[in-house]
Amino acid sequence: MKGQWGLVVALTFALIIAVFSVVNVDPVQVNYVFGTSDWPLVLVILGSVLMGAILVLGFGMVKYYRLKRELKALKKENVKLQTTTTEPEVVTPVDTTEASEEKTVSETGK
Repeated sequence: MKGQWGLVVALTFALIIAVFSVVNVDPVQVNYVFGTSDWPLVLVILGSVLMGAILVLGFGMVKYYRLKRELKALKKENVKLQTTTTEPEVVTPVDTTEASEEKTVSETGK
């Protein structure tokens, strides 16, 4: 359902931009660093929207791949931690006879 709402919003936004740009068809002067030229305003608007969409897509892709790499590393760490906790621990028995002998010796004072 979330994806459907995103699609509806995107199509509505695209429709608004298309209507706005078609209404504004007058030529405008675009000033570049190295010169100027006259372009129809509709092309300037659509070009600006396209450049903005490309920038958003680029930043989104960078974030997506960064999160994907982090998820892969965390999955490896999770598997490593699960394998270390499933191995049985080797418990060495404590020899209690020596400790009890030392206690009795110290109690008797010998």
